[in-house]
Amino acid sequence: MTEQAIELDLDETGVATDLPRPSHVRDEVQQVPYRPVQFRDDDLPTALERSAAWLRQAQEWLGEPLDVIAVHLDYDDSDAGPYYDVKLLCNEEDLAGAPIAVRAQQAQATLR
Repeated sequence: MTEQAIELDLDETGVATDLPRPSHVRDEVQQVPYRPVQFRDDDLPTALERSAAWLRQAQEWLGEPLDVIAVHLDYDDSDAGPYYDVKLLCNEEDLAGAPIAVRAQQAQATLR
């Protein structure tokens, strides 16, 4: 059995270049192994709504449900920044677009 390598188009942080990014300036895909995607706001419903909107976009892009390992809620009561910090702890392979690459490779193999 021969293993075939799957090439992924990743940016410098290791996520797919065409992964939808959170649209608000306070939100980001962070750079740690379990890949928290962070949404920060002074209003919790707004942060949750933005996280839900991003999750819908990412799942549409991925073509399947995104594997969210956990949802983490924290707060910052200092004057330094937004009060609420919502993090979706996402599967790194999903954020890299691995399921898309696997489906593309399978489709190419069926054409042969």
